[in-house]
Amino acid sequence: MDLISFIFIVYLLFLLLVGVSTFKLNKTQEDYLLAGRKLGPWVTAFSERASGESAWLLLALPGAAITIGLGEVWAVIGIIIGITASWYLIAEKLRDETEKYNALTIPEYLHRKFKDESKIIRIFSSIIIAFFFLFYVSAQFHASGKVLNSLFDFDPITGITVGALIIILYTLMGGFYAVAWTDLLQGFLMIGTLVILPMAGFIELLDSGKTIKDGLLAAESLFNNHNSDFFMGQTGLGASVAVLGGLSWGFGYLGQPHLLTRYMAINSSKKIKVARKIAIIWAIPGISGAFLVGIVALLHFGPEFFQSVDPEQSMPLLATDILHPILAGMFISGAVAAMMSTADSQLLISTSAITEDLGIGLKVRDKVLDVVTNSRFFTIIMGLTAYGIAIFSQYTGKTIFSVVSYAWSGLGSAFGPALLFTLWWKKTTRKGVIAGILTGFFTTIIWSNIPELRAIVTERLISFAFSIFAVFVVSMMTQNEN
Repeated sequence: MDLISFIFIVYLLFLLLVGVSTFKLNKTQEDYLLAGRKLGPWVTAFSERASGESAWLLLALPGAAITIGLGEVWAVIGIIIGITASWYLIAEKLRDETEKYNALTIPEYLHRKFKDESKIIRIFSSIIIAFFFLFYVSAQFHASGKVLNSLFDFDPITGITVGALIIILYTLMGGFYAVAWTDLLQGFLMIGTLVILPMAGFIELLDSGKTIKDGLLAAESLFNNHNSDFFMGQTGLGASVAVLGGLSWGFGYLGQPHLLTRYMAINSSKKIKVARKIAIIWAIPGISGAFLVGIVALLHFGPEFFQSVDPEQSMPLLATDILHPILAGMFISGAVAAMMSTADSQLLISTSAITEDLGIGLKVRDKVLDVVTNSRFFTIIMGLTAYGIAIFSQYTGKTIFSVVSYAWSGLGSAFGPALLFTLWWKKTTRKGVIAGILTGFFTTIIWSNIPELRAIVTERLISFAFSIFAVFVVSMMTQNEN
């Protein structure tokens, strides 16, 4: 066993140890789902960042930088703006509001806020969360297959299986306590990966005479893209749509339930300002660094290399090739940290949607299971279902990028506009919120599955815009509710 593999295995054992050590801390449903609302600002900020930037950041974004080129810069800018906007517009108000209404989940908060006796908000919100998170979690499992393939030469199915097993086990044992505290370490590993790896790569390339422009121009003919053009070969309206498509990644941050729960779990809304600064300071070099990892890998290996090798494996391959084995082992662990910190959070949110919001409980020998045991059972069910989708994606050739984009759009457009209006506009009505949630959900599904529409504008942008329009118009038409 080489040193990189040894460090990686030690890291995975550490995660399981954290899960075991926090097992007894989960005495109530609030403990299991929100860590008892006792997190400090550092843990909150790093947990939000580690959960927000999944395998998409360390695998899919570098892969997109390789195949798309400079046009992916707009996604980087959009993500940083989205993170900043979410902390300023959502975090503090949501923390106070969910405590005021004694809500553990977003569907429960909206249900109580609007006194929805029909339970439509809670039911549909829960179904939407569970539906899209199955795809999102499957993308993290799929990513684990790619990392373990590059590290141990496992076949992808074995890699997916190992990654899924570890994630489900420590989420099952530790709940939100395990998720949040492991996220703190994972956040440090991830930012180290995203800052040090591209710097080391550029130093390595100094004497080679290779330039970014030359690398991008060489990639254009191979990937049939305008890699060296910020506007991806478009002009006029087409260029505007291309820019907005990249920037639209930022909209999703306003409505991702696994990030919103971090705001809800901090021990005081007064600590939000400190957590916000930490998160934004993490985001700027972190997101930019992921893009630069792809560019460095393109120059280091050459575009021809990625005709036969999956570009989404560029980060672990680059780390293994240019770094000392100890650093490489830590940074590849950072990639796994990214997918695990997202998958565990999403498993918990999916579980809460089923047990808390849909109120589904299991009976064994005519006895209803206690709430924590019930939640753990559904964590297993959701994890195994996501595992099945990941296996399917592997066989059908779906990329991490496309699966995450689909889930990100669906969740962001369903809940982002509804929450923004609820927190900032007193004229928002129950029917307006229902209209926004359903519009975001159905627009994402329809738009993403019609290639002709998706070629015009991304579903991330159009579904968010339609959802905003629906909340506003329907709320204005139903003011008598208020």
